[in-house]
Amino acid sequence: MERRRKNIDENDERKNLERGRYRRRDDNTEGEKKFSRPRAPRKPAKPQQRKERMKFNVKLFGRWDSNIEVMDPSLKGYINLEPRVLPRSGGVHRGRFHKSKMHILERLALKLMVSGHTGKKHKLTSGKFGGAYMNVLAVIEEALDIIEKKENKNPIEVLVRAIENASLREEVISYQLGSIMAREAVITAPQRRVDKTLRYFAQAAYRAAFNKKKVTSQALADEILAAYKGSTDSFAIKEKDRVEREAMGAR
Repeated sequence: MERRRKNIDENDERKNLERGRYRRRDDNTEGEKKFSRPRAPRKPAKPQQRKERMKFNVKLFGRWDSNIEVMDPSLKGYINLEPRVLPRSGGVHRGRFHKSKMHILERLALKLMVSGHTGKKHKLTSGKFGGAYMNVLAVIEEALDIIEKKENKNPIEVLVRAIENASLREEVISYQLGSIMAREAVITAPQRRVDKTLRYFAQAAYRAAFNKKKVTSQALADEILAAYKGSTDSFAIKEKDRVEREAMGAR
């Protein structure tokens, strides 16, 4: 009976091997014969094709086109001009260089919210704009409207050219050398160039309108227009010339 059952098992095994259903795999440790299904042949990997991002004809605030070319090659990757209606990301951008993924008007609005800060000191109160992001956007929209009426140009283009003109290229660092403080000229990083320029715009506009009859939107428009024309009436242009003059002396 056992011999007959063994013959039946061997015949079934032989048939399965002939049909290609199973393949034999010897296990040296246990000395038993095991069977497993053959692996299916791997399909060749298809080359992945990147889908192009859809381009929408969206205007900023429903009025201005933000598809502007950045002329300064060092700032092209740090001035975001993606088309959108409202420059508000809601804090989704995080990680290294997250600022460069934000729209340039959103970065300007965030600088205006803390425009009373100068260095590490809070010299003026920012209570007017503190936490009031939509109020800041309303001020920026009014300033862009003033620029458009004066220059008959796209105000986003005027802002980008103003940033390119007012962004400093060199600055000075101080370090301890023995018993003295040594100074050395260094090249400014592109993201820092944009940050400092926007900070100068916000601080100059806020100070010009603080406890004065001039409104903040008018002061911001005047500052951007002066930087666009390269005039020394702009606080950002003055600071750029001053810092680069110091860097030249520290080379």
